[in-house]
Amino acid sequence: MCQFSFILRSYRTNSLITYIMELFDVAVIGSGPAGASAAYNLAKKGISTVLIEKEQLPRYKTCGGGFVFRGRRRLPFDIAEVVEREYNQISLYFENEDIKLSAYREEPVVSMVMRDKFDHFIIKKCQDLGVVVKEGHKLTGIVFGEHLVLNTDQGDINAKMVIAGDGALSPTAKLSGWKETRNLIPALEYEVEVSPEDFERLSTEIRFDVDAIPQGYAWSFPKANHLSLGVASSKKTRINLKDYYKKYLEKLEIKEVIREEAHGFQIPVSPRTDGFYRNRVFLIGDAAGFADPITAEGISNALLSGELAVEAIVEANLDPQRAGEIYEAKLEESMLPEIHTGLTVSKWFYNQRMIRNFLMKKFGDQFVNSMTDVFLGNRSYPKDLLQSLKDKVKQLV
Repeated sequence: MCQFSFILRSYRTNSLITYIMELFDVAVIGSGPAGASAAYNLAKKGISTVLIEKEQLPRYKTCGGGFVFRGRRRLPFDIAEVVEREYNQISLYFENEDIKLSAYREEPVVSMVMRDKFDHFIIKKCQDLGVVVKEGHKLTGIVFGEHLVLNTDQGDINAKMVIAGDGALSPTAKLSGWKETRNLIPALEYEVEVSPEDFERLSTEIRFDVDAIPQGYAWSFPKANHLSLGVASSKKTRINLKDYYKKYLEKLEIKEVIREEAHGFQIPVSPRTDGFYRNRVFLIGDAAGFADPITAEGISNALLSGELAVEAIVEANLDPQRAGEIYEAKLEESMLPEIHTGLTVSKWFYNQRMIRNFLMKKFGDQFVNSMTDVFLGNRSYPKDLLQSLKDKVKQLV
């Protein structure tokens, strides 16, 4: 008994008895596509992983649910069983202008998913590989030391490193010392049940209505038997989203709303300026600010950032500091230059309406084809926008 008491005292750190707790190589916070797929990829590499989710699963997740093909092709498994609809083209409408742009492809440009089913599908894939899933565990604190002790309302969890994929509000980032340097824009999404006649008419396409809200757009995404409708502004500003949503219903000529559920949220459309790794914590997805600045689509870059974090951890042979350096370098090489280009294009696209509409009338087909190729993953935004524009001018001359 005396010897046992000595052991307890010897392993007591910050009033936490750590020796009886399992130590995971990596704890992933957040069970969205970024976190769950990162956990899956870690487990495939034989890295002990725990996936921590504050909600009971499956859970509803506010999201338009338009999953572009460049994200779908990143997944190492087929998701057909949770896809509600597929569309081989996108349509862009411009408010008060006789402009409609669309581009058709052989592959499904966008797959429609409900996030509760989609996310849970990936989580089950994780569990098949041995990932420990801790649902209903809300993160309340982090003790930084030789290892990380993650305090949750259901108990403590030990890990050597953390990948934070816990979304735009990211409690993990706040607890780890990050300040808010992202641009978070307001959005409002509705799950809407309409009459069979309206649904049949509106389910023929997915559409984006540019300028349906000032400096932003509205969207209509048909699901299996209802519509996901929403509005988002590119500016962090006070705006009555509900009023613009009601106007969008009128624009779509929806005669009857049988049922609707509103969900307000924020989308980070610019990356953090104070890094993406510190104190054994990696930020991915919305927690890092990696949504596409032009479309606000976040899943595909979230998946990519999760991949890069896992690659860094593997290449560093589980050395946290080295992994952090590799992760930052990978982001600087690939994602960040493209996101910065997207930021430049977004400011022009949403702020210079008259010039944009003039150019869309002349070069709209090229624009929508390029955006469709981005959605497919066949191309990305140019890393050096100025040089790319110079090259385009030379081709036209």
